Amino acid sequence: MLIGPVFTRELVTAPRRVRFYAAPAMYVAGLLVLTCTAWLLLLGTQQVRNVGDMARFGMALFQFLAPLQLVLAVFFSAMASASAVAQEKDRRTLELLLLTNLSNSELVLGKLLASLLSVLMLLAAGLPFFMMTALFGGVSFEQIARVFTVTVISALAAGSLGSTIALWREKTFQTLALTALALAVLAGWEVAVVSGVFHGQWQGVPVMRWVEGLSPGQALLAAARPEITNGGVLPWFGSAFHLFVVVAVIFAVIVNLWAMARVRVWNPSREARPRLEEGDEFRSGEATDTLTPALSEREIRSVHAAAGEARHVWDNPVLWREICTWAYGRKVIAVRIVYLMVFAATVSGVWAGTRGTAGTSIGLSLVVLPLIVLSLVMVNALALTSITSERDLGALDLLLVTDITPQEFILGKLGGVFYVAKEVVLLPLALCVYLWWTGAVSLEILAYLVGGLALMDVFVGTLGIHAGLAYMNSRSAVAVSLGTVFFLFVGVATCMRIMVSFSGSYELQLAPFLAFMIGGGAGLFAALGARNPSQAIGLASLLLPVLTFVAITGFLQGETLGVFLIVAFTYGLTTAAMLVPAISEFDVATGRTTE
Repeated sequence: MLIGPVFTRELVTAPRRVRFYAAPAMYVAGLLVLTCTAWLLLLGTQQVRNVGDMARFGMALFQFLAPLQLVLAVFFSAMASASAVAQEKDRRTLELLLLTNLSNSELVLGKLLASLLSVLMLLAAGLPFFMMTALFGGVSFEQIARVFTVTVISALAAGSLGSTIALWREKTFQTLALTALALAVLAGWEVAVVSGVFHGQWQGVPVMRWVEGLSPGQALLAAARPEITNGGVLPWFGSAFHLFVVVAVIFAVIVNLWAMARVRVWNPSREARPRLEEGDEFRSGEATDTLTPALSEREIRSVHAAAGEARHVWDNPVLWREICTWAYGRKVIAVRIVYLMVFAATVSGVWAGTRGTAGTSIGLSLVVLPLIVLSLVMVNALALTSITSERDLGALDLLLVTDITPQEFILGKLGGVFYVAKEVVLLPLALCVYLWWTGAVSLEILAYLVGGLALMDVFVGTLGIHAGLAYMNSRSAVAVSLGTVFFLFVGVATCMRIMVSFSGSYELQLAPFLAFMIGGGAGLFAALGARNPSQAIGLASLLLPVLTFVAITGFLQGETLGVFLIVAFTYGLTTAAMLVPAISEFDVATGRTTE
């Protein structure tokens, strides 16, 4: 056994699953599609005359794919490790592991490496492809090795953080939200580093050089340089690449040691422990081996007739439960506090950008976009866990004996999600209003921003409900729901970067992007309609990549109204296509269907 039976079991059973091989194959296919798309765009806009042109293309391709792989590895490592532990908690199987003779290190490191196994397989599958890019020229094998070193260490650090947060928090939403907030803080740190807001010197070296060593993105760029010492030498470390490797390894070690020391203190959480008053006596039950408090008959009656005014449930009991109870744990307030801190940091960055007080000119979109993506991810995670947590606890089965209609359930869940996440939904809208008040955007752009954000909030909320009902396994539901949201933004950003890098007529870029759009549509249909296919989901999956490409080209050409109408139609259609399957899947999941 390597690091305990937990990891050994995953290492033995994972190769038996089809997705263990399908995911790396799809990842390599995606890299190949991106490479072919970039090559076709190069041939359509420039002439490749000599070996130097090929080398420049190889270097540009490498510098484009390496950061993309880093983003994928960090995001999925953090979310995979967090969701793996959260699922154990929801199913109460973590308590069974705590009763075994597993040591703390075997439990913590075993779960961490077991959850990172799929990410490590993706990186292992991508390594030969990156080696092949060296055939174009402009990239050495040493650069590729350094880039993969940064990527693997970053994935390990992100996974360690996600696993520790999951062991600490008792609710799945709290785990996913805090993990997403940590990634948002990392994105904000990257924005600050790129913007050049740090000044001064330390040890005779500009502070900016030291800060670059604390940024995975900047460390990756340093590792991708032909000469590792290019751009300045740091005392004791040599370069930003070496500094980041040391800091990331120390961070991962400290976080895991903390988790090992506290895992049996945090778990089981207080919500799972019986609350007893001082002086309560215990007696062994006749039919079970558990200990129950010795209650008098009067005390038993008081449980069913609690003192005080009775609470009246609304016509929609699902919505009442979401709003009037602590359905997601009392410590969800901590999530709100951290989000408010991130929002305050974003506002300060926007203020510095509009006032010109930053070290360099900060693009407002670069500052605001991480907050918007974070808000959408949190809304999606909340909607998703509102279903998966109840299924893991067995509470969803209670709906079989109630008269709650599917419409009441779905709309009640969505209404509760938007109420609980009201700060997450409203504060980005308020920030858009502030941009209009400062004159950064016009009133027309403000209307598009507010309408687009509101539509995307409904879309990601519906997506979370749909994925939670369609997938019986919580980890699969988390991967599909959060992965879909993540790939939508990454896909849009990737397309925009490729288009800008290879300037030319946007109409001529349609043919090279066809494979990209076909693959995106197939992946979207597999994610949304694999368990409950419908013609509406098939149509939405087909149109969304194509119309998104049209919207991107319109945005780059300076259009506004047309882009908003395309986005509204595309994501509105997809949202409507998911609502009907979500309602019908509710009947199937609870066994209420007559078929």
